Amino acid sequence: MRLDKWLKVSRLIKRRTVANEACDNARVMANGRPVKASYDVKEGDVLELRFGERTVKVEVLVVAEHMGKTEAAAMYWEIL
Repeated sequence: MRLDKWLKVSRLIKRRTVANEACDNARVMANGRPVKASYDVKEGDVLELRFGERTVKVEVLVVAEHMGKTEAAAMYWEIL
């Protein structure tokens, strides 16, 4: 699944266009390197997202096309 779509489905970023812009501006890294929105997300990937001063680091647990609002948090595990 594309990274921008996974970010939207997991609800880490609310809109796919915003996720796409974040990737284009090198604010998203996968396994330690900047990636484009077309990056193919796999289970076990470590993603790092920069939101201004705040950085969120997560490990991908599930890659699914559709996920309900309540199950979306189960798609990743936040690394502190």
